Amino acid sequence: MNLASQSGEAGCSQLLFANFNQDNTSLAVGTKSGYKFFSLSSVDKLEQIYECTDTEDVCIVERLFSSSLVAIVSLKAPRKLKVCHFKKGTEICNYSYSNTILAVKLNRQRLIVCLEESLYIHNIRDMKVLHTIRETPPNPSGLCALSISNDNCYLAYPGSATIGEVQVFDTVNLRAANMIPAHDSPLAALAFDASGTKLATASEKGTVIRVFSIPEGQKLFEFRRGVKRCVSICSLAFSMEGLYLSASSNTETVHIFKLETQREKPQEEPTTWTGYFGKVLMASTTYLPAQVSEMFTQGRAFATVRLPFSGHKNICALAIIQKIPRLLVAAADGYLYLYNLDPQEGGECTLMKQHKLDGSAEPANEILEQTAHERPLVAQTYSAAVPEPTPSYSEDQGAVGGAGVEDDMNALHLDEENEQPPLILETD
Repeated sequence: MNLASQSGEAGCSQLLFANFNQDNTSLAVGTKSGYKFFSLSSVDKLEQIYECTDTEDVCIVERLFSSSLVAIVSLKAPRKLKVCHFKKGTEICNYSYSNTILAVKLNRQRLIVCLEESLYIHNIRDMKVLHTIRETPPNPSGLCALSISNDNCYLAYPGSATIGEVQVFDTVNLRAANMIPAHDSPLAALAFDASGTKLATASEKGTVIRVFSIPEGQKLFEFRRGVKRCVSICSLAFSMEGLYLSASSNTETVHIFKLETQREKPQEEPTTWTGYFGKVLMASTTYLPAQVSEMFTQGRAFATVRLPFSGHKNICALAIIQKIPRLLVAAADGYLYLYNLDPQEGGECTLMKQHKLDGSAEPANEILEQTAHERPLVAQTYSAAVPEPTPSYSEDQGAVGGAGVEDDMNALHLDEENEQPPLILETD
């Protein structure tokens, strides 16, 4: 959730960015004074893991799982990406691009930098540019999604600025995988599930959420968020096991859908007038216009959340915290909200706790009431590890990774648990 372009309307004037890491175990927050990481292992406490005040106006901060690797962009240098080892307090390298960086995505093999009309694919092992997708349709919001799976390492981004086409790119074999005609209106949100085999999409109309198989592009599910009004979808997020999908917007309601196929039930004769009427109505869908017929077959929300505000940009995550499924909402009003999700019954979720995103304690009983297309320039620094002057590289030389960078990258622990060395890409 990048608030840099709309910090004036944000409820928290210090907050510029918030995002969950790839497995929803930590929260990254960028502010005017630096950035922070919080652990999401507890409901009652938002525990601060790390704070950096060396870089001001942090508009993007992305952490790789629970490793020490972090990618940072500041409003003071919006074309420069810094890659750091935050536990050591060292900068590994920094890259300068031809235009403003709008989004950064990471997994254990690739780092993606999204500009308005191009995408750069880096090898996360040595940060070399492997491929550049040039002249993409204008994408001023930096909309893109990167699968966290090593086996299905796909990138999704808008294929059109006027209709809802999704381009799916294989970042391992560096080739286009598919183009999915997902919506009639331009895309507003994209999200992969953890396995990289499903992609959720929403358009600027915001009434319908669709889920497609990847890389085939077959439509698997279609959910209706609403019919009364068009909304701006802020966030789509799968649960880690892929059974639930949350969709938040600029309204006060978050919808949670359950991805399960309805089993065929034996036909039962209706015993009431309403049951008989329903049967006739469903039978008549064969003769209704396609758009009307679709409404009867679209899935509805399994659970909902009623936020204590509307109009604020926000980002959601579905996570298991203390063995209970939770919906987490980080919002531009400066709060993190935690709700319980009943995995059997669904229904309206219960607000369990709210925390200030600056890490300060929440007063007791306080509840909110307010509603260029060249390879990037690269300058590499190795901090104390390499005392020599930082080498500089021209655009003609492209993205060159020195030995110092590889040493620092090898020192990074990119696995979230045992902190193993980074994966090495092997191809047959």
